[in-house]
Amino acid sequence: MFNNTDKPLIMGILNITPDSFSDGGKFTNLNAALQQALRMQAEGADIIDIGGESTRPGSESVSVAEQIRRVVPVITAIRQQLNGSLAISIDTTSSIVARAALDAGATIINDVSGGTADPALLTLAAITNTPIILMHSLGTPKTMQDHPYYNDVVAEVIAALKQCVVTALHAGIKKEQIVLDPGIGFGKRRQDNLYLLAYLDTIVTLGFPVLLGASRKRFMGSLCDVKEPTELVTATAVTTALGVMAGVRIFRVHDVKENKHAADIAYAIRKCC
Repeated sequence: MFNNTDKPLIMGILNITPDSFSDGGKFTNLNAALQQALRMQAEGADIIDIGGESTRPGSESVSVAEQIRRVVPVITAIRQQLNGSLAISIDTTSSIVARAALDAGATIINDVSGGTADPALLTLAAITNTPIILMHSLGTPKTMQDHPYYNDVVAEVIAALKQCVVTALHAGIKKEQIVLDPGIGFGKRRQDNLYLLAYLDTIVTLGFPVLLGASRKRFMGSLCDVKEPTELVTATAVTTALGVMAGVRIFRVHDVKENKHAADIAYAIRKCC
């Protein structure tokens, strides 16, 4: 689905967690999660990204069993309700969780560790021919904001993503199944996030679909002087429009409708030039 067209894809975020930074606790109930997925589909989502472990700065890890308990019933219900009409990604660094999610109906793996936390996840993606999103991060969610530092954040993130690609290809994953994510907000200072957003086109030139996950991130709140993540809908839509103009393919967002509108307008402008 990533290579058939260059039209931007919207990935709606569905966190089945009590502690995610923006929507923690809202969708831990199965019916609430299913209704949110249906709403995001109606608003234009192409993919629903489901996670059972928060990756906000400072968050603790969650056991494999608990992640499976949270996400598998939701994936099963969405797949039964939507009958294959929507792609589902599993947001996890665990091959065991990913296997359970794929068995339940997920079709994409979204690994914020870039394949480093559990190498078996890369093997799983290879043997099941499953698309995988490889993200850049420093450390773990618990430690990633403990004084991150770069001499040249764009060059260093690109170098790390290239290494992720080499490792993934060596594990048997096909090139066309790989998506790259620069990891906005994951082990990055405010200026690092801004540089990455300014040079998204450089990351696009690596030749892989790029995913941008800037939705409601804290660094934008500091720029806009707001404390509530829900107040950053417009700010997020701006990053989506910028990403489309840079050639980014996938946008992982909380607010599907607003970001789809931004992506559609930016894409129309980009295609007319």
